Amino acid sequence: MTTPTLATNYVFTITAKIGDVITAGETGIGVRRIIPIIGGEVTGAITGKVLPYGADFQTIRPNELIDLEAKYAFETDDGATIYVENKGIRFGPIELLQKLKRGEPVDPKLIYFRTVPKFETGHEKYRWLMEHIFVGSAARHADRVVIDVHQVV
Repeated sequence: MTTPTLATNYVFTITAKIGDVITAGETGIGVRRIIPIIGGEVTGAITGKVLPYGADFQTIRPNELIDLEAKYAFETDDGATIYVENKGIRFGPIELLQKLKRGEPVDPKLIYFRTVPKFETGHEKYRWLMEHIFVGSAARHADRVVIDVHQVV
C-alpha cells in the first residue's frame, strides 16, 4: 500500500487590513512586533468580513526570518463566526524585507510568505474547516495582508 498523494485546492482569500505596528523591542530571540488586524474581507467559496480585532504577533530574528502568529476572526455573510489561528514564516532578501518594514511596495513573488491557518467554529455548515489542513500563500502590503487559502486534499 502507498500513502495518499498530496494536492491542494484553492478555497478562499482573506484580506486582512492592518493597523500601525507596535514594537516591543529586542527580546533576546529577535524583535517582537504586534500588528493589529482592524478589518477586511473574505472572498471565494466562503464570503464575509474580517472582524476588527485580533493581531499578528511577530518575531523578527537576526537573519530577518520572521515568525508569524496571527489570531483573529471573520464573520461569514450568512452569520457564522470563524476563529482563525494562522502561523507561518516570511523570508526573503534583507533589502526587500526592510522595504516592506518601511511600507514600500515589494513584488510578493520575491518574498517567501507561507502560513498554516487553523479554523474553529460551532456553525455546522463550516465544520469542514476544522476537519482539514490548510496552507496559505500570502503577500504583505502597506495596509493589508492577502492570504490565498488552499485545502490540502
